[in-house]
Amino acid sequence: MAERILVAQIGAPHGIRGEVRLWSFTESPMAVKDYGALESEDGTQTFAIEALRPGKDFLVARLAGVSDRAAAERLRNLKLYVPRDRLPAPEDGDTFYHVDLIGLAAVATDGRNLGTVCAVHDFGAGDLIEVLAGDARVMLPFTDAVVPEVDLAAGRLIVDPPEGTFDHGVAEPQSTPAVWGSACPGLDPESVGNAGSGVKNKSRRKDRLPSLPDKGNAID
Repeated sequence: MAERILVAQIGAPHGIRGEVRLWSFTESPMAVKDYGALESEDGTQTFAIEALRPGKDFLVARLAGVSDRAAAERLRNLKLYVPRDRLPAPEDGDTFYHVDLIGLAAVATDGRNLGTVCAVHDFGAGDLIEVLAGDARVMLPFTDAVVPEVDLAAGRLIVDPPEGTFDHGVAEPQSTPAVWGSACPGLDPESVGNAGSGVKNKSRRKDRLPSLPDKGNAID
């Protein structure tokens, strides 16, 4: 199956006409409708968004073929994906999708292999990369100072961590880049979060997918 990116998740039914609460993981939440048909995690179901409007803390979506509350209830907690090649390219060299960072080798400025990137987090104070180093997991700020270079073609990023950060161990990086943390034994895939998110190295303000150009769609 082609590489896919998580872009949304269905929540509870909204009303009795088949609408659902939808959590969007795109930079502009309403842009999720511009990615075309969304697929279930196992690829057996596809959903077209017929209408989308803002709710209180979520979006309210009407999906094609879902016409009553019972049908909407069966979709509760369903994660929705799009093929990787449907995403726009990052707008500059300092913006990256989480899925492209996960699995990269973390290499020190002196050439030592420190571990493998397992996840990317944002707890509100800026983006962090999580590196599996031996039996330890190390959180590093995703900034130019700490991560001065990201080389996707080479499958690695260069890190310049504070002294002592990796004293508890280092690990040879995995040879194959991974998605959803499969490069890191013991990592719960759910902890990776939204692998489709974008991260902006310099400003650290960008933690979601770049939105597609505005097509002028009306909001129902």
